[in-house]
Amino acid sequence: MSKKLVLVLGLGLFGLAGCTQGINPTDMDRGIIGAGVGATAAHVGGHDVAKGAAIGAVAGALCDDVRLCQ
Repeated sequence: MSKKLVLVLGLGLFGLAGCTQGINPTDMDRGIIGAGVGATAAHVGGHDVAKGAAIGAVAGALCDDVRLCQ
């Protein structure tokens, strides 16, 4: 997987985690959504699903801390 594709997927994870704004999600909610998206993206890309889930979970949980999903 190219670095450009990884960057695009990472930014997509931030955006998707922000989709829960209407329900006032917690870090746990965003982390779970991010993990699911990360695992799916890794699987589709033919990469390690556990790593994809971990990266997605961190991205989802921290997206509000960097003001990307508020």
